[in-house]
Amino acid sequence: MEHIRVAKVENVSILHRGEEREGTLHLTAHHMIFKGKADIDPTKPGAAPNEMWIAYPIIGICTRHPSCASAPAHIRLRNRDFSVVQIRFTTDRECREVFDSIRNLTVIKGGVEKLYAFFYQPVGNEKKCNGWKIYNPLKELQRMGVGTERVPGWRITDINKDLSFSPTYPAVLAVPSSISDTTLGHAKNFRSRERIPALTYIHPLNNCTITRCAQPMTGMRGNRSVQDEKLVAAIFASSQPPGSSQTPQYLRNATPSPSASAADLQALNKAALPPTSEPDAALARIYGAQQQNLIVDARPAINARLMQMAGMGTEEMENYKHCSSPPCNRIYLGIDNIHVMRGSLNKVIEAIKDSDISPLPPNRELLAKSGWLKHISTMLEGTDKIVRQVALNHSHVLLHCSDGWDRTSQLSSLAQICLDPYFRTIDGFICLVEKDWCSFGHRFRDRSGFLGHEKWFVEKSVYGQQAVVEERDPMMEDEDDDRGGAAGGAGAAAAVLGEAFGEAFGHAKNFFNTISSGNGRSVSPIEGDDDDTERRTKIARAAETPMSTTPKEVSPIFQQFLDGTFQLMLQYPTRFEYNERFLRRLLYHLYSCQYGTFLHNNEKERLDSKVKERTRSVWDYFMVRRKMFTNEEYNPDADGDEHVREVDGGRVIYPKYHNGDVKWWAHCWGRTMEEMNGPPILQSGTPLAEMGGREGSSPEKVAGGGGSFVGNVPSLAGSSLAGSSVPSLEVGNMVDGVKGLMLGAGGFGTPARKRSAEELGTEMM
Repeated sequence: MEHIRVAKVENVSILHRGEEREGTLHLTAHHMIFKGKADIDPTKPGAAPNEMWIAYPIIGICTRHPSCASAPAHIRLRNRDFSVVQIRFTTDRECREVFDSIRNLTVIKGGVEKLYAFFYQPVGNEKKCNGWKIYNPLKELQRMGVGTERVPGWRITDINKDLSFSPTYPAVLAVPSSISDTTLGHAKNFRSRERIPALTYIHPLNNCTITRCAQPMTGMRGNRSVQDEKLVAAIFASSQPPGSSQTPQYLRNATPSPSASAADLQALNKAALPPTSEPDAALARIYGAQQQNLIVDARPAINARLMQMAGMGTEEMENYKHCSSPPCNRIYLGIDNIHVMRGSLNKVIEAIKDSDISPLPPNRELLAKSGWLKHISTMLEGTDKIVRQVALNHSHVLLHCSDGWDRTSQLSSLAQICLDPYFRTIDGFICLVEKDWCSFGHRFRDRSGFLGHEKWFVEKSVYGQQAVVEERDPMMEDEDDDRGGAAGGAGAAAAVLGEAFGEAFGHAKNFFNTISSGNGRSVSPIEGDDDDTERRTKIARAAETPMSTTPKEVSPIFQQFLDGTFQLMLQYPTRFEYNERFLRRLLYHLYSCQYGTFLHNNEKERLDSKVKERTRSVWDYFMVRRKMFTNEEYNPDADGDEHVREVDGGRVIYPKYHNGDVKWWAHCWGRTMEEMNGPPILQSGTPLAEMGGREGSSPEKVAGGGGSFVGNVPSLAGSSLAGSSVPSLEVGNMVDGVKGLMLGAGGFGTPARKRSAEELGTEMM
């Protein structure tokens, strides 16, 4: 290939966690492959295999360092699975050629069709699988009762069957039976991106729902839409019998929409319906009397209000109180936007970034300052409010954030995992991801950034060698520096206000520079960066590279959802069929680009690129290895049908989110639970001799969580020294000593984990 300047380099060495190993580096079209020298007998028990594969989209930051007096020429890779690897070369020329080749192969220009998924050919049992058929939206709606006598208040509409009504929504939508498609056609103009309120979940005990949408277009003038209000009212009345006192007067005599726009669910396989029990009439009346329907805005209140500057905003509750009786309420959950989450992730990476040259634990002080656990706690707190509203208050929840594809997907998915034990099974979780993430249009391509970007490749000069320890992460350049006084009091409030105002102002600039479409609506010409100096060239850039990475759009939204799921698994270890490794491997394959499931932003893009015909589904990988990802502690009897009426517990689980309830997902970050969740941070200046668990550590302890090469699949995660944390130190002053200690303790090889049947990919998680 023209992008590969050098395909093979002999006598390179890999450095990770202070351990070094020599071998040969191979560069292929889609992977970088390191083959260690044959200095290990593979027939010995626990011997580490000789190959390591790294897919190019896994690479987050790549930095080239020329040779100097203290170190040879080398490249540092800080990967998206949070492994850090250093590759050392004998000459600067080899280092530069490999760096240029990796950059050319990682920064994809021309769209996702150049990624590995469009070239990958499965082997073995994967050939027989077709993961694209696992999720069927009609069968999932039937499972929840839509189109049956049990749930008469909902119907299937084909208004979006050609994906022209709302291009970022699924083709199959469920809406209240009393709402016509004509009403939907008027209501869509009032919701951002035409993402109208649509059904995602019905609770089997009381027929209360979770519906999702985007923010309303209230604007500075306080715009309203009668059709949108009628749609919301119909949602809140959907669990009530006709003529109920809780149903608004103007909906009591509403005629159901003609069946011409509804799919025939009765013809589907009735076996897909799980056994359910119908609440008796008296119980249903009690549920109705208790209803306090809720509109949930996932954003901080100030962010929502400032979005009115951009012509959007939040619901004016005076216009919606009549939508149910008693009047519905609205709450803000205070979950920050994608830019704050990206900054938080980058601070976590700063805390673990030196794991190529040091075996020491992450900087616990920086971990605490990252705010990552606070964000996970806030997300779980919001989930808890939704779950209690549906399960205990027997009420409906209408959920949105800004455009309804980031925070909305997180909260909706986690709430369904808590409410419905089906989503705590492997098959159910697959359907949940397909439904609430893929079909409802989470922007996987934009948020994941696996098309790469030039700014993520950095070259250091010889004179800048001292910056290796304190180098600034290129992904952090968009984030504001921490200022004095922003940590508390008025400073913190000013920081929050500034962030919210900046977000709203950026949206406002795009809003007032919109292109008027033929139907009178305004649409933003180009999505992404809000920098006005770059906006003028965006149309030209989009024409040249229709699918490219915008760094300011990258954010760990899906990872946070998986982290929240992990927290629930920790809190309820016997209630999940899938295990923690299932989540880690799913996160890995988000970035491996080996499968087509997560390459696009919505259903329309997948259809246009024929992704189901041209690529394999990521679920193929998990289906043929199901036993590997099954939780040995799983107890399905705890969620049996006999528990369905235990509304105060039973089959519903409730997130715990207070101090100490939320833990670091250690193995996701390539660390042990003790390293990430161990004793409190020691004060700076504590002598190393006073730190227990360091001196005399054996090679077995050094192996920690099992960092090793597994089959043809290397594992760099979890290999660490067990013990308490250490104070913040200048790592550069101790590299040589640490490296010598580690090499003396047994070199690069560590005890291997049990081999798996994984044929391809890098298990770094």
